[in-house]
Amino acid sequence: MANESCDKSKCASCDLDCPSRKSPQDLREPPNKLSSIKHVIGIISGKGGVGKSLVTSLLAVSLQKRGFRVGILDADITGPSIPKMFGLSGQLKGNDDGMFPAMSQTGIGVVSTNLLLEEEDRPLVWRGPVIAGVVKQFWQETIWDQYDYLLVDCPPGTGDVPLTVFQSLPVDGVIIVSSPQSLVSMIISKAANMAQIMHVPVLGLVENMSYVSCPDCGKEIRVFGDSHIEEVAEHFGYDVLARLPIDPKLAALCDAGQIESADCSALDGAAGEIVKITTGVTGASS
Repeated sequence: MANESCDKSKCASCDLDCPSRKSPQDLREPPNKLSSIKHVIGIISGKGGVGKSLVTSLLAVSLQKRGFRVGILDADITGPSIPKMFGLSGQLKGNDDGMFPAMSQTGIGVVSTNLLLEEEDRPLVWRGPVIAGVVKQFWQETIWDQYDYLLVDCPPGTGDVPLTVFQSLPVDGVIIVSSPQSLVSMIISKAANMAQIMHVPVLGLVENMSYVSCPDCGKEIRVFGDSHIEEVAEHFGYDVLARLPIDPKLAALCDAGQIESADCSALDGAAGEIVKITTGVTGASS
């Protein structure tokens, strides 16, 4: 039985072995009072350079084309690339109630540190706790009004920011992004084990840079060698949601801020699976 005189505000320094200390604590932060978000999906990876932001952006475009209202919280605080791909610049606006996401050409809402800086190439030399605090601010102080899906583009690894996202946001599940290199098992294992520790479901795997198509004959060329993602997926019991090719045209569209014009059909299956897992149905929002 708990001590009736217990001061719950001092739990961190208390040495009593009461039931409240043994029970898992809910550390989730409430969103802005004017926000309405149905589903939060994290996009993660065990290492950098696998194209996580690209997958996040293409998934947003694919879900938007299905009729869903989609937002992106760019949690890669010190290395944000989402605004560039959507052709967004300038500073976010707001009022006393909170910040408003920047809106892309097709209506995808984006919040990113690069949309808060006067100079987008200015570096943010911040320590982990400060960066994690900014992620919480993006969640709590942004007015995410009537969004079906909020995609959170996490920085690589298993540090402060992914931990903050898993603990502070009501994440429905995560997608792990990898590449076909021999390190794939380690990459996925790190992310998968963190998700398991934090009790966050893994919705599936996406392999980026899987191959390049020959422009003359269409043959798939495995630039990084044979893929091992199927065996890794089988080991963990995950589904492979998509394999994305290396596409110079897509890279050019990203550089030009026109990712919404890209062919995102390679991720249509992944988007459909996300909808099916989170809502039980396939198609657009009602």
